[in-house]
Amino acid sequence: MILGLCVIIGASYMRALSAPGYATFADTTSAWLRDHGGGDLVDHVEAWWYSRHKPSRTPADLRQFATDARPQNGSATPRIGVPTLPRPVGSAVSPTWHAAAVTTDGGPVVYVSAFEPDPALPSVVAGVAVIDQRSTHTHFVTGLAEPGHTRTRGEVPPVDIPHLAATFNSGFRFADISGGVMAGGHVLRQMRTGQATAAIDAHGHMTVGQWGRDVGTTTPLVAARQNLDLIVDRGRALPAPGHSSDRWGGTHLQYQYTWRSGLGVDRAGNLIYLAGNHLDLQALATGLVVAGAVRAMELDMHSGMTSFSSWQHIGGQATPTRLLSGMNGPERRYLEPDRRDFFYLTTP
Repeated sequence: MILGLCVIIGASYMRALSAPGYATFADTTSAWLRDHGGGDLVDHVEAWWYSRHKPSRTPADLRQFATDARPQNGSATPRIGVPTLPRPVGSAVSPTWHAAAVTTDGGPVVYVSAFEPDPALPSVVAGVAVIDQRSTHTHFVTGLAEPGHTRTRGEVPPVDIPHLAATFNSGFRFADISGGVMAGGHVLRQMRTGQATAAIDAHGHMTVGQWGRDVGTTTPLVAARQNLDLIVDRGRALPAPGHSSDRWGGTHLQYQYTWRSGLGVDRAGNLIYLAGNHLDLQALATGLVVAGAVRAMELDMHSGMTSFSSWQHIGGQATPTRLLSGMNGPERRYLEPDRRDFFYLTTP
């Protein structure tokens, strides 16, 4: 009997490991354990590990602020308002912005940079992308496993690849949150009033806000994705230092120094994506405010779950570049079927 049980458990775990779509070994294992009653164990192990691996106070290598993306067509002059980022420790100049994706006529639509979001921990570097929504169309794709019970290919449609400007990850697994999701104009999981929501209207314009206040009231939507509560509202970072709340998953999630990603909007309606390693929730929220966000939400966290690529089109070939070189996972991740839901942007 024990042998038979071990065989069943082993077979279940092997199916999880061999399921199609990208996932790290750690993410697959923790998800499998959570799905089989081991959520508390995973929470305690993660909280112990990440809270005891605090990043160094040694200033970052200034070469990290020379982002992977480079100006295209000799131009890096922003056509939208981008913030002046704080100077890194040891540098006399602020980080520069680079045009990472352009329209077919050469106009920049995605600008990227990197900076230190936590003055107390200057070794931590975050990558930030600001996206001009006047010339982009945002799409939401459900994955092979998330949110589940959907018929999807879980990838960027081939017809859109020649027009790609950016691809990036979505939020937590739905088994771990209470929030809802809408795709293709259909509610797949009940939307929750008050939760942080990334919402896309019929024109492909995305905003981030609180469901029932900023979104979900009057404008018809084609897609919406919730993930806990807002971490930035009215231009202010909400998670206070030393204060934990179940609004953002509780202490076991807030104070982990790990890979994190977040999404927000600035006063002009531009999208802001930010990600980095060794970020706790406070640093993520503060970094989004520094980058200009007036409202923002956390997306996914941990290695391999934060993924942002900007796309250039040279000689008919779509070429991706990671926002940060340390991001794990394939740069072309969402061009193949993926387990998780995600977002992508196209140009005309």
